[in-house]
Amino acid sequence: VQLQASGGGLVQAGGSLRLSCVASGRTFGSYSMAWFRQAPGKEREFVATISWSGGGTYYADSVKGRFTIPRNNTKNTVYLRMNSLKPEDTAVYYCAADPSYYVLDPREYDYWGQGTLVTVSS
Repeated sequence: VQLQASGGGLVQAGGSLRLSCVASGRTFGSYSMAWFRQAPGKEREFVATISWSGGGTYYADSVKGRFTIPRNNTKNTVYLRMNSLKPEDTAVYYCAADPSYYVLDPREYDYWGQGTLVTVSS
């Protein structure tokens, strides 16, 4: 599966953004999807994941209550809705796909989008 992420940009603290990740191929519905982020000089970290059916979601504590990860299998798309953004959310955001759900280690993922930059100004 090939992934294309988009939607990043510059936003003020307290603002909102919606990232999108479109997958190619007819097997999107069989993959769990996740978002990771990587800030300058830091390791890539888990943000959120959703099961193939959308029935299961899990969030990093740092974004819980502010971010959601819906998906639309008819559009082969997973989103990351980000509200109440903080300067510490600034990072390149990556989407990833895996057949298994609740995979939090980025090293376990074989399929990645190219990343989209989110910058939150204070």
